[in-house]
Amino acid sequence: MAHGYRLLGGAVGFLNGLFGSGGGMLAVPLLEHRGLPPDRAHATSLAVILPLTAVSAGAYLLTGGADPLEALPYLAGGLPGCLVGTRLLARLSPAALQRLFGGLVLFAAVRMWLR
Repeated sequence: MAHGYRLLGGAVGFLNGLFGSGGGMLAVPLLEHRGLPPDRAHATSLAVILPLTAVSAGAYLLTGGADPLEALPYLAGGLPGCLVGTRLLARLSPAALQRLFGGLVLFAAVRMWLR
């Protein structure tokens, strides 16, 4: 089964590099399918996505595809937002978490479809 994990991890990494952290959209349902409850699947997906995001960001920075100075202003709200989201995750029911995640996926899909 280790080969299956590598294959699925490769798919998550591919999406992460292509879409910029989009791998979490795949990682969460895969982790839930493997038996993790929704809150653990979301938290575990972050542990998967963090190193993948670091590699993707490094590659974009090295090739000139990203400017870290353009990202800095978003950190002022993004870092506290992460802390609030982390605390909220522990308080949400699995059903509420799945609905929120599904709503986010639907929002992203509709937004992309209409562009």
